[in-house]
Amino acid sequence: MTTESDKMRRKTRWFMVGAFAVAGLAFVVIAASGINKNLVYYWTPSDLYANGEKAYGATIRLGGMVAKGSIHKIGGSAVEFDVKDHTRVVHVKTTTVPPQMFRENIGVVVEGTMMRGSDGGGYFKSNRLMVSHNNEYKAPKAGHPIDQKSIKKMIESTEGLDSK
Repeated sequence: MTTESDKMRRKTRWFMVGAFAVAGLAFVVIAASGINKNLVYYWTPSDLYANGEKAYGATIRLGGMVAKGSIHKIGGSAVEFDVKDHTRVVHVKTTTVPPQMFRENIGVVVEGTMMRGSDGGGYFKSNRLMVSHNNEYKAPKAGHPIDQKSIKKMIESTEGLDSK
């Protein structure tokens, strides 16, 4: 003879099994739906080169310093320039209007993706350009290499800034 207590335990057990099944199904749907496509990676030029093929097609925030003598206007508001860290340089092309503070030797974060060039090389196509302009920023001395820690700090300090 089943008591009221046994019936309640069975109902609870089936409810728990159903809840775990729904949660598992939701996890599978999220994983299969390509959530990875919505991730944005924060990388330095060295990180970008280290990741090789993974860099192409992924949305990336590339942080570094604008290399001296690399800024060139290419028509309208389009600009191309080089972003560097302590060891590597990445060529960037953007059609967004650069912020007023944009110049050589300033910290910059560009959002976009790495593109393959027709010459076998590549460039970074940016759809968002942000500059570091907090009161903690100090330009490095001439010839001073930029270390990885400084680049990471600069990237974090520009999160959420727009190129308005």
